[in-house]
Amino acid sequence: MHRLTCGCKFADPDTVVPSAAAASHRVRPDTMSCGSDGCRDGGSEGFGRSRPSKVAADDSVEPARCSDATSPPGSWIDRKLLVDPKMLFVGSKIGEGAHGKVYKGKYGDQIVAIKVLNSGSTPEEKVTLEDRFIREVNMMCKVKHDNLVKFIGACKEPLMVIVSELLPGMSLKNYLNSIRPSQLDMHTALGYALNIARAMECLHANGIIHRDLKPDNLLLTANRKKLKLTDFGLAREETVTEMMTAETGTYRWMAQRNQML
Repeated sequence: MHRLTCGCKFADPDTVVPSAAAASHRVRPDTMSCGSDGCRDGGSEGFGRSRPSKVAADDSVEPARCSDATSPPGSWIDRKLLVDPKMLFVGSKIGEGAHGKVYKGKYGDQIVAIKVLNSGSTPEEKVTLEDRFIREVNMMCKVKHDNLVKFIGACKEPLMVIVSELLPGMSLKNYLNSIRPSQLDMHTALGYALNIARAMECLHANGIIHRDLKPDNLLLTANRKKLKLTDFGLAREETVTEMMTAETGTYRWMAQRNQML
């Protein structure tokens, strides 16, 4: 059973409905319960239920685009960016971080990554995490680049969810660990460095500071020839009036000057 911060529950093995394929299952409508006012049942079809994945990840998923808006990112989400939760099917967990869990899933006929964000346990925490969720969505939809994970859509109910392309490769961290004691050859290392630089250049050109650049957030494509940057949970817009003096990011990957503050 996968348990989320808000109290929602994913498929319990005892509630699996048998199907023709041994690995196939879909959770009954009543298997997703919630103890929070901000989370409601996802309905008889869709979010919170698992369905088998039979096709490979599509590296050409067409992302949703941001429309022009006068309100600053972090205050609202354009309705055009929201997806129908009934079209989301959650599969196995493929990752977990400080701000949520990531699952392999399907959105319609597309194999996708479904990031389910933590919703908080107190009113103050819920507001903070919802603001972070809205800001992350608006940051992701603002930019499009070959070295950035493609944004597909998001939904706020029954849970805060971000849908993006699924990369069949692993994170750079896991890949480096898997080839030990060997190291990357010079050509590959330089290629990855260029990928990272181009991703950061795109973000900075659009006034975005990622603030959590690390091997865990760099994902490899299937052929391992390209890296894509993901996880905009800590990203911020660079503004003239706002100074970013707070200690933010992952300690081991911070600049030394920030660690000494």
